[in-house]
Amino acid sequence: MNRKLAVVLFNLGGPDGPRAVRPFLFNLFRDPAIIGLPAIARYPIAALIATTREKTAKANYAIMGGGSPLLPETEKQARALEAELARTLPSVEAKCFIAMRYWNPLTGETAKAVKAFAPDEIVLLPLYPQYSATTTASSLKAWREIYSGGGRQTTVCCYPTDAGLVDAHARLIRETWEKAGSPADVRLLFSAHGLPEKVILAGDPYQKQIEATAAAVAAKLPAGLDWTVCYQSRVGPMKWIGPSTDDEIRRAGAEGKGVIVTPIAFVSEHVETLVELDHEYAELARDVGVASYVRVPALGAAPEFIAGLASTVGRALPAGGVVPGSAWRCGEFNCPCKEGAQA
Repeated sequence: MNRKLAVVLFNLGGPDGPRAVRPFLFNLFRDPAIIGLPAIARYPIAALIATTREKTAKANYAIMGGGSPLLPETEKQARALEAELARTLPSVEAKCFIAMRYWNPLTGETAKAVKAFAPDEIVLLPLYPQYSATTTASSLKAWREIYSGGGRQTTVCCYPTDAGLVDAHARLIRETWEKAGSPADVRLLFSAHGLPEKVILAGDPYQKQIEATAAAVAAKLPAGLDWTVCYQSRVGPMKWIGPSTDDEIRRAGAEGKGVIVTPIAFVSEHVETLVELDHEYAELARDVGVASYVRVPALGAAPEFIAGLASTVGRALPAGGVVPGSAWRCGEFNCPCKEGAQA
């Protein structure tokens, strides 16, 4: 009998319709990884933020048809990964499960489905290539608090320089540039979701890993390419890591350059790509005189990316515990693939 393997794909999730926007926002902001206050203070603040941001958020999701495409995108990735695992691990019965942090299917529902599957092995595979306490750690913590079934569990902590990830990004950038007519004098912006600076100063490796991903991708592109890393989705009065994507777009406009923007930390299309990049930043680029504004699609089910995930799963099976998805080592940073860290 073939071994049964459950691969649990973690992502943040997104509202599937207008009625889900407020509860989605509440779930997001009540997470102690997002607002680090005791529950007695955090819950009222989360409710207030969800209420005040609901109208704007609904307007953004309306641009995408009323809800987030993140779950359908993740389902395509899950099915593609299952097919690749069937090809590369023919002696294993592999099934992919999706666990979203803030909207359906939530972690508890997925944990029940995995338990019913009765796997021999479980690989926990966050769809966040770069580790952060606000994403990877939060998702894994929720899983460990809920899952009560069997199966030896292995966690893939991060894979910022995985060959499949890097190759997929590089190909999509080249193809997008060529499709746009190969515009000259452009700057490539590797745009990632930002974090408050205090999170990074506390030891979170996210920014370092974003920079590592960008450098690895740039190395696959023509020599002499003008590129930089920047950060989007900044909210609130706190100081956030930078430079910001909007400031980099303004700088390109002032220098008479065109811009190619690629979402380096997002593996699926969702509100930060389809609204923030495609609408808000595109409008800003026009306003500040950017010569050309081109956006590279998210990875989705790019074959190289899926093959890289399958290879990572295969390497994780005999390992147990916590493993990185590539040669990346977090060194002094507080990341589970650091030597000696526990799952």
